[in-house]
Amino acid sequence: MKITEGARRRTAERRSETLQRLATERDVWVSTAHPDHGPHQVPLWFVWDGRAVWMCTGAASATVRNLRTEPRVRLSLPDTFDVVLLEGEAECFPDEEVPDEAAEAFTGKFGWDPRTEDGPFVYVRVTPRTVRAWRGEPELRGRVIMRDGTWVE
Repeated sequence: MKITEGARRRTAERRSETLQRLATERDVWVSTAHPDHGPHQVPLWFVWDGRAVWMCTGAASATVRNLRTEPRVRLSLPDTFDVVLLEGEAECFPDEEVPDEAAEAFTGKFGWDPRTEDGPFVYVRVTPRTVRAWRGEPELRGRVIMRDGTWVE
């Protein structure tokens, strides 16, 4: 992909390319915070189900502890020039309570099923309320492509 200075995508193109990246990328940076312990950021594998991001991590992780105290979360794909930021509230599902479709999609994408592990895991679902996408300075204006859970036209 060649990006030229001054090239500015329309909102529909940003949305389409963001959805494609959510469907194909492997890693997402997860930013959480705890009122007493402060911010925490970690990369996790993720699956996009068309409406929400699903991740999985150990039940005793700082990420899960933070989300149970403060469910607001920010996610970002790992490209600093082709930025995608998602904000929403997380819902935690113990591995024995996760919807089968989500667990099977996760296993299908990564070849790993946390439900078969010895230790407890938690699946985290984040349905975005806000999505921002931009490539460089020319796209800073108009970078919000989802507002209040609705894609911007």
